[in-house]
Order: sequence, then C-alpha cells, then structure tokens
Amino acid sequence: MQPIPLRTTVIGSYPFPGWVEFASQHLNEFGSADYAELQDDATMIAILDQVGAGLDVITDGEQSRLDFNLSFYGFLDGLAMEPASPRRFGPPAHDQRGKHVIIGTLAASRGLGVVDEYERLRRLAPAGPVLKASIPGPYTLSGRLLPNAQYPDRWAITEALLPLVAAEIDALVKAGCQEITIDEPSMSCYAHREDTRRFVDLFNRTAAPAVGRCRLSTHLCFGNYKARAVGPRQYAPMFPAFLDFAVDELHLEMASREFAELEIIRDIAQVRDVSVGIIDVKSYYVETPADVAARVRRCLAHAPPERLSFAPDCGLSQTARWAARPKLQHMVEGVRIVRKELGLA
Repeated sequence: MQPIPLRTTVIGSYPFPGWVEFASQHLNEFGSADYAELQDDATMIAILDQVGAGLDVITDGEQSRLDFNLSFYGFLDGLAMEPASPRRFGPPAHDQRGKHVIIGTLAASRGLGVVDEYERLRRLAPAGPVLKASIPGPYTLSGRLLPNAQYPDRWAITEALLPLVAAEIDALVKAGCQEITIDEPSMSCYAHREDTRRFVDLFNRTAAPAVGRCRLSTHLCFGNYKARAVGPRQYAPMFPAFLDFAVDELHLEMASREFAELEIIRDIAQVRDVSVGIIDVKSYYVETPADVAARVRRCLAHAPPERLSFAPDCGLSQTARWAARPKLQHMVEGVRIVRKELGLA
C-alpha cells in the first residue's frame, strides 16, 4: 500500500536549465571542479522546483545525464561510441540518436553512476520528501547497441547488461536508497510484438537484488523523445503479464491518452499500487488544480486512495521548465483538494 494515500511523485527526469544545455556543448572548457559544481547547481534547481511544488517524492531530475538512458553508454566497457547521429536534419525522431558498436565484452568497471547521483541528491535535498533514484533496465539499454558475433541479437545483449544493472541496483540499496524506479519503456513499447512473459522474467531477475529491501516501481511508457511515441499506445498487450513484475508500484501514462483504458488500474490495484499519469508532458496546456482534482476523482472510481499515487505521464525532460514548474505545482494542489474532500489532509 502507498505510504501516503494519493501520494504525489515523479518519474525521474526534469528539464535542464538553458545554461546546462549550453555548458554540455563546451565541457572541454571545464575543469573537474567546475564540472562538479555545474552538476550540483543543476541538481539543486531541480530539487528546489520539486520541493517548491510540494511533492511527496522527488528525484535529482537526472540533471547529470545527457538523457534518461543515453549517458549510461559512457560507463560501459567494450563499446565504440557512435561519433555522430545518423540523421541530423528533419523532424525529430528516435533514429537521430544512433547506435553504438560493441567491440569487446560488455562490462561496467566503474559502475553505472547512479549511486553517485543518489548520494548527490541525498547531500543536497532538504529533510522531508522521499528521495527516489531511477535506472534504465537492460532491455531498454540494449536498444542502442548493435549485435555482433559475441552478442548476436538484442536478447543476448540484454542478458549481458542485466547483471551490470542488477549490481548497480544492489549498490543503490546498500547506499541507503529507499525508493528505486527501474525504467523499462522499451518493454512497454514492444509488448505488442514480443514475448511479454520473457519481459517479466528479464525484469524480475534485474530487480531481484532490491526486492523486499526498498520500494520498487517501473514506468509503462510509449516513448517520449521530443514528445513522440514509438509504440502503439495501448496497455492491453502488456496485461495480465506485467502484473507479475516484482515491483510495489506501476506507473501508467494516462493524461496524454485522454485516460483511455483507465479501468485497467482496477486490476492493477488488486495486486500492486498504481501511479497514474495525470499531467500531460507532451502538451503545453498547463493543467489547473481543478483539472487535476477532477482526474483524481475519476481514478478513485476504480482504485482506493491507499493504492493510488499521481505523477506526470513521463519524465519532464522533454517539457520546457516554464511549463514543467507550474504543472507540478498544480498537480500537487489538485491532489490536495481531493485529499481534503476525503479527510486525508
């Protein structure tokens, strides 16, 4: 059950301040101390915006990553990094991010960097909100790597990455992290065409080091690069298989889909907590607190408050900060309206 009924949370990412994006293009001009200060400052901004909104759960906004998962390839041994995107012009799409060549045995001799991110968050965050770390799962990470003779297909690459991610999850728990999201959006995107039971097995072996040791969640997403989806935006192909994920909470993208298939949260709430995306990160309409309250009430028709939490549909990295900030504020205000109505405030 949710630690706080109708809890307010986030998926993971938060928009970079403009100066961070500029600095990331000129990192060769920074010393190591300058770079550490940049990461601290950006993380503090993400923390301040989330704490200012009044969230029950916050993250570091993934401010030290290039993307929710792309920066992880820099931690992997055995890769030759793609020097440039294969397509640099035209409408934005996933193929503009390219793929890396595997040239040796995949390893992570320095870890994957998430423990450092969590320790930075813990050092900078005020007392009060729960601190959550997020880490991409091995199937999602495998999508940007090209098969070779040693790893002949995506499944083989995933199996090689799985123990590396599991080790980072174990290290996170040992570092004191109490809440972790294992992000596997590729599983959601391709559930319509792949073996969902195989996905469940992969996910649960990845999560195993943390099961029963911290609060675990995953995010069921259809893709959000430049606000573009990459899979059919339907939950039906994922269920009932995904009910067997070894997590405490499933996050569902709902607002951008006008709450299609909302009734599925009834089935999830029988066995898991469910975090409903009630803020559309793909739209620049800023939802009002009244909008949010109405959406919360719709969810309560299908699941009890002790099983429900609320978040933006996806991470906010693809949403400009001028919109992300009030969206979070209004989300919290709207949830509080319903908490008061139910006597939970």
